Amino acid sequence: MTTPLNSGQELSDKIHVTVNTQYMADHPASEADKFAFAYEINIANHSAESVQLINRYWLIIDGNGKQTEVEGAGVVGEQPHIASGNHFQYTSGAVLDTPVGSMQGYYEMQDKDGAMFRVPIDIFSLAVPHLIN
Repeated sequence: MTTPLNSGQELSDKIHVTVNTQYMADHPASEADKFAFAYEINIANHSAESVQLINRYWLIIDGNGKQTEVEGAGVVGEQPHIASGNHFQYTSGAVLDTPVGSMQGYYEMQDKDGAMFRVPIDIFSLAVPHLIN
């Protein structure tokens, strides 16, 4: 049995993703004319059912317009189940060729009946602090 599209949309609207970023000046990549950033993701499940994060997709764009796509199973080696009212938090990173860039993407999630749906991750900036006035 397939779940109607609007059901997936309703679930997607109740999964909230927030992002905090940090420039990692002490990271080895930052000493090799690269710019390392950490990003902390918090995925909050405000729906009435448990969901599971199955896959991720990222589009990373540096200040020169170079695009890198990253996709794969889970996040940080996990495919977490997030119960109703709970959240999952993790930290990961990206290395850019420029001091400014952006990321955006989505998570592919699965509901309790096995239906897949996407949760968009709004664009966020990666920037070395105090670079832009």
